[in-house]
Amino acid sequence: MIRFDHVTKVYPKEVVALHDIDFDINKGEFVSIVGRSGAGKSTLLRLIIREEQPSNGSVFIEDLDISKIEPKNLPYLRRKIGVVFQDIKLLSSRTAYENVEFAMEVSGIPKKEIDKQVPLILELVGLSERNSAFPSQLSGGERQRVAIARALAHKPILLLADEPTGNLDDINAMEVLEVLKKINDMGTTVILATHARELVDKIKKRVILLDQGEIISDVAQGKYKL
Repeated sequence: MIRFDHVTKVYPKEVVALHDIDFDINKGEFVSIVGRSGAGKSTLLRLIIREEQPSNGSVFIEDLDISKIEPKNLPYLRRKIGVVFQDIKLLSSRTAYENVEFAMEVSGIPKKEIDKQVPLILELVGLSERNSAFPSQLSGGERQRVAIARALAHKPILLLADEPTGNLDDINAMEVLEVLKKINDMGTTVILATHARELVDKIKKRVILLDQGEIISDVAQGKYKL
């Protein structure tokens, strides 16, 4: 599904974020991208959603070189990808239900389909009984699960999670992890960028370790090792 073909990303002042990154991710995989702060994890995710372009090399999604996509067609690419960030940007004046509903509305999904899908998505992330709560009434873990639900609104084939548990305690972090695993079990490819050692060790899925912009190891059913 995803292929990085000798990708290097250099920012101004010769700051090398990624150097000669080369790997594949298959459909349906759960992959943890790990490493210390500044290792290049977030840059890698930004390349996948075409917020950044490689300085050298190519990024492919479903055999399409995404650097060649015209800007006007980027929304079509991004509808295939759900993204969850550490910084939860929910609409504070809307309920959990309305946050997911709004994400579907802006994607042009018909009202009848929205009314059918929103309850199912909230059930998937374990928030059926909290659908009328506003973000200020939700715990950190619940807010992050709303963010995941919103990311699933347009049925992405790929879900990217960038440090989604960074601001959560252990209990809420595990709840978020269980949701991500459930989504993966249903067939969605999940890429988790994190430095949370305990979570990665419990997932027991593929682990790609970045250090100073380079892949140090790539292990199936690995653990977080530095």
